[in-house]
This record gives sequence, structure tokens and C-alpha cells, in this order.
Amino acid sequence: MDATIYHNPRCSTSRKALEKLRDAGIDPTVVKYLDQPYTREQLTRLFADAGLTAAQAARKREALYKELDLASAGEEEILDAMVANPVLVERPFVVTPKGTRLGRPLDKLDEIL
Repeated sequence: MDATIYHNPRCSTSRKALEKLRDAGIDPTVVKYLDQPYTREQLTRLFADAGLTAAQAARKREALYKELDLASAGEEEILDAMVANPVLVERPFVVTPKGTRLGRPLDKLDEIL
């Protein structure tokens, strides 16, 4: 099965998601999104495919989220901030032929494996 994981190796949940994919016999394409930042189009497609809004996919515990006052921002502003600062995107996103999911909690990945 083809799969892509948008991965942050410093994140334990992202590491566990990658391990879960490999344990399922999947050798995914690993996109280290902090090194290869998202485009606006990628984020828009990921969120739509996962059934999420930018606000729902924002990493609210990130200090920058508060600094930029994204809690009171609209979708377009949040997307702009995420493109400029990919650390603001919750992780990990996984894409397979069966769909796209944000792997929080990790059980969500079972829906697309």
C-alpha cells in the first residue's frame, strides 16, 4: 500500500505513527514537513480530505499559536500562518489510498490502513 506521512521526528506521536505504518508492512514516503514546508494547496487538500478545518488542525499548544493570536483568527489567516510556520500544523497527517487522517489519536490511522 502506498502511504505518505507528514512527519516530525521530534514528536513522539509522529514517531509512533511511523512505527505503526511500518508494523503494518507499509514503507511510507516520509515528508519531514519542517524541512519541506507545506504549500497552501497541500494544506487545503489535506484538511479537506481529513474532514478538518485549519482551526481544527492547528497545534494550539504551540507558543506561536498564542503569540499570533490565532484563536481569534479566521481560516485564511490560520492557513497563512501555517504555511509560514509549519510547526503550527498538528501532526502527523497520513495519506493512503483509503483516505487521509490526522493521527491523533493514533487509532484514527486504523480507518485508512
